[in-house]
Amino acid sequence: MRLYQKKIPVIAQEIVKRLTTEDDIETRNGPEVQLDIESVMNEYIRLEREITDKAREHLKNTGLSFEHFGRVKRAKAEERDFAMGEEGIRYMSTQMLEILMQSTHVDEIYSDDREIRSKLEAVLQKYMTLDEEIEEEVRKRLKNLEEGSSAWDIEYKKMLLRMKSKYQLE
Repeated sequence: MRLYQKKIPVIAQEIVKRLTTEDDIETRNGPEVQLDIESVMNEYIRLEREITDKAREHLKNTGLSFEHFGRVKRAKAEERDFAMGEEGIRYMSTQMLEILMQSTHVDEIYSDDREIRSKLEAVLQKYMTLDEEIEEEVRKRLKNLEEGSSAWDIEYKKMLLRMKSKYQLE
């Protein structure tokens, strides 16, 4: 699961549209609410990059091999009380809910926290699983090559870049 920087405005716009059209919130300034939502996702990406950098630095300083990266990154995330993966969606939806409650641009909130959080998580899930869907599509397109072969590896990387470009992810 990954949150792509380029998709943040699209995600925020969809969240605001869904919450307003389904009468969960009322606002006279949708673009400002969208910016509030975007700020949560931008901060999430910033923190994730910071944790990734700290994990790399830790590996470098301790001489550990890169195979320990995932474990070290999880430990660094726990130190900061930061959630990643599936838990990251819950983390961001909680942050978004809090910002909606505090925003001066949200005039009224009609739905309960659970209902709004569910809608926030559904939209985040939709966009954060794009990389998994792309990988599956790439594998289907390369079914004529033997997985693990050098030809497959080369074509996989090329196709993955093409697909990410097609979906405007990178």
